[in-house]
Amino acid sequence: MDKKIEETRGFLQTIGMPKAQQADICCYVILAMADIKPDMSWSEATNEWIRIHDIIQFVNTFYSTSYAENSRETFRKQALHRFRTAALVEDNGKATNSPNYRYRLTEETVKILRTMETPAWKESIKWFLYYHEKLIDLYASKKKMTMMPVNINGENFKFSVGKHNELQKAIIEEFAPRFAPNSECLYVGDTIEKDLVKNAEKLKELGFEITLHDKMPDVVLYREDKNWIYFVESVTSVGPMDPKRILEITEMTKDVTAGKIFVTAFLDFKTYKKFAEELAWETEVWIAEMPEHMIHLNGDRFMGPR
Repeated sequence: MDKKIEETRGFLQTIGMPKAQQADICCYVILAMADIKPDMSWSEATNEWIRIHDIIQFVNTFYSTSYAENSRETFRKQALHRFRTAALVEDNGKATNSPNYRYRLTEETVKILRTMETPAWKESIKWFLYYHEKLIDLYASKKKMTMMPVNINGENFKFSVGKHNELQKAIIEEFAPRFAPNSECLYVGDTIEKDLVKNAEKLKELGFEITLHDKMPDVVLYREDKNWIYFVESVTSVGPMDPKRILEITEMTKDVTAGKIFVTAFLDFKTYKKFAEELAWETEVWIAEMPEHMIHLNGDRFMGPR
């Protein structure tokens, strides 16, 4: 068991990782991501996509550690972020709060690890060190160019990268299936492309009067079976469903007869707490890091138009 940890530490030291990234927790990350158990050969290393949760489970099971789930941030900051910058690992480009967010060892890293304790080891390390700067540049530009794929009404679109769009993606892919099942997205903007999806015909049919001066909610969903329309604000820094915003949307939709549901979405509970006092009564709150739950502000129903 200790032998594998020391071999991993030796690898991290040889490729020039700082002392902090040679700590046991960092060694465990490499071992888990390579799926190397104490009695296995390095030639069996793999690089499947895995979550931080999977890493914690793996090392607790096979390396007799006792990391709690709330140590995920330590794994992320001390190991995974640094390893990603050093082109040892990559992520799959999903929103960081998505349950589908994964990491894996880069192909170059796993190839080197497979040669550990073989005659090819020295040559592998030599090659890696020679190309390391190029690999860092390659994976950095790959990350930069990553657009967030998002499925809207059964079609594939791409959001530009950013927290606001991360949250909008979560609203469409996580909130809608749970709390607005079978709904259609009538409107969503991108931080770069303002009207990424805009079904003007359907909006008009429902009674919308949209002028150039009107600021649409970030996401508009329509559930035909209930005749409900969901106005969702994606809040990372500004713009919750406060009383003023409710009045603006109500004015914009005064001819809409469908039941109206007002939702403020946040990436995390910390951001929600910042805006809690501003939120209007009789509105809903959804927090992406707790996707299966809703907060209903007052009223006699959990969810529904007033």
